[in-house]
Amino acid sequence: MPDQPRCLPRIVAGQFRELSQADLAFARQIGCSGVTVNKPDFDSPAWIAFLNKEFTAASGPRAPTRRWSALDLAQLRAAVEAHGLALSCIEGVPRNLLDKAMLGLPGAEEQIEDFKATLRAMGQAGIPVLGYNWIPDGVWRTAKAAHGRGGALVTGYDDAVGQRVATGGLPTRSEAQIWANWEQFIAEVLPVAEAAGVRLSLHPDDPPVPVLDGVARIFRSEAAFARAMAFADSPYHGLAFCTGAFGQIGAAPMMAALRRFARAGRIHYVHLRSVHGALPRFEEAFIDEGSVDPVAVLRELLEAGFDGFVIDDHVPHVEGDTVWGHRSRAYATGYIAGVLRTLSQPQGATG
Repeated sequence: MPDQPRCLPRIVAGQFRELSQADLAFARQIGCSGVTVNKPDFDSPAWIAFLNKEFTAASGPRAPTRRWSALDLAQLRAAVEAHGLALSCIEGVPRNLLDKAMLGLPGAEEQIEDFKATLRAMGQAGIPVLGYNWIPDGVWRTAKAAHGRGGALVTGYDDAVGQRVATGGLPTRSEAQIWANWEQFIAEVLPVAEAAGVRLSLHPDDPPVPVLDGVARIFRSEAAFARAMAFADSPYHGLAFCTGAFGQIGAAPMMAALRRFARAGRIHYVHLRSVHGALPRFEEAFIDEGSVDPVAVLRELLEAGFDGFVIDDHVPHVEGDTVWGHRSRAYATGYIAGVLRTLSQPQGATG
C-alpha cells in the first residue's frame, strides 16, 4: 500500500498588534487558515475602531483594561471568523499587565488574578491558546537597520553593546528570584487554564543571554525549558517554539531542543524564522538563508506528529513594504507552504 499523505500543520499569519479588515482579507488570500494577535491593547483607538465597525454595541466610553472580557474576545473571534479564518492564539498580554508578577513587585497578586480572569474569558470565548513569555524587559536589539540581502532592513544584536546598556528602569533580579516568581505564577494560573481549556505556551527569551539591564533571563536553553515542562507538567502547558530565538544559540542546539519537545508533544506552535550568526552577535535573516534550515525544522515536526500551527514571525523589511510587512510575510508564508507540501508527498510521488 502506498504511503498516505500526512496531515499538515496549519499555517497562520501572526505578529498583528492591531487588526483591520484588509489584514484579515490578506491573510486569507495568501492561504493562511488563521491568525494570531500579539499583545492586543483593547483600549487603543485602533482596536476600539475595529471592534466598533463590527459591533456597534461595543461603542462608548471604556474603563482601562486590566483583564480581557469574554465579550471583547468573542467579538474579536467573530470578526476573524467572518473572513473564513480561525483566531488560533493570542500571543501574550501587554507587558504592563504582568510586569509586577515577573519581578515580584507589590501588585503581583492582583496581576495574577487578572491573568486568571483573562484565561477564563478566553475559555468562554473559545480561544484555545494564550502565548506568554517571562521577559520583564522585553525583546532587545542593538541594531534595527542592519542591511540584509539586497539591502533589506533587518534587526541585529551585539552582546558587547547590550551588556553596556543600563536603563535603570527595572530593579535588579537574580536568576533564582526570576525562577521563584515564575514558579509561583504558573502554579497559580495553570489550574485555571486547565479548567478553562486554554493552553499556555511559553516563548523563549530573545536574546537568550543570562542577564540584561540587571535582570536575569531564565528561559534561554533546552535545559531551562525541560525544567519548566517538568515543573508545570500538563498538556495545557507547552512551548511557543521560536526557531529564531533558539537559533541565536546555534543551529545544532536549536534542532536538538525542537526534536526533544516536538516528540514529547510539548510544542503548541512554532515561530519559523532564521538568523545569521549566533550569540554573542547575530542578525535576523530571510527564511531561506541563515543558520535555521526550515526544511529540517518542518520535517522534524511532521515526523513527530506535530498538530499545532506555524507562523513566520519576524521578517526583514523589503523594498516598498508596509510596517507589518505584507510583501515579506507573503514570501515567507509561501515558502513554508511549499516546503510543507513537498514534505507531505508520499514517497515516489511526482506531483
